[in-house]
Amino acid sequence: MLQAPAMATNDLRPYQAKYDTSALGMNLTLKRELKTDGEGGYTLTNGGKILVVGFHEVSVFSIQDGQITPKSYVYQGTGLINRRREVHFSPGADTVRSLYKGEWHELPNEPGTLDRMSQLEYMRLLLLNKPEHRDDLTIRVADGRRIKDYTLNFVGEETLETALGSVHTLHFERQHDDPERKSDFWVAPAWDYLLVKTVHIEDDKPVEVVLTGGSIDGISLKSLSSAASEAPSETEAAEQEE
Repeated sequence: MLQAPAMATNDLRPYQAKYDTSALGMNLTLKRELKTDGEGGYTLTNGGKILVVGFHEVSVFSIQDGQITPKSYVYQGTGLINRRREVHFSPGADTVRSLYKGEWHELPNEPGTLDRMSQLEYMRLLLLNKPEHRDDLTIRVADGRRIKDYTLNFVGEETLETALGSVHTLHFERQHDDPERKSDFWVAPAWDYLLVKTVHIEDDKPVEVVLTGGSIDGISLKSLSSAASEAPSETEAAEQEE
């Protein structure tokens, strides 16, 4: 598993984001928020509800010297689907405790292991500190009854049209053993590599999640886009220095 640089120049800034997701003809608004205590501690929440079905999940982790150290992850389904998952990491312990379908499992606490939510924040942290890194990336995740290695392949750069206007993104694809499954996602460099869009297809049923609004460190995403578009390119900056 690739690790973030030992000496980080950027940590994660707090953010709020809203997403529209569609699946099986239903639409749901998701709210995602990253908070920090200013001393390296972070809390990431995500959730939404439609009619009598919803969910809420929380990931708690810390960042030190460019490395994410997960502490806990809790998922709670609400309404008709009352399902709960938990993952707990103890410093120095050889195992990770994972609650899945009402049973606790002891998983090996291998170096760099993350939870389902902190894995994307890890990728954002890596790109913030090493923007040129666009090679294949493997992320290790404690999920359910086992440790899973997710391999992400860089597809290319793309401009997406969103509710916030056009935005330059990096397109990644997750490898699956099952050829019937496909997962793609796009992140925006101008927005600290915030997730802009995901598309997951399984059993010919697509699930799409698209960013519709948000802010980073209290600054609206639209304002950040404007600042990024007005900034000189590397070539222009070099010409100005001459």
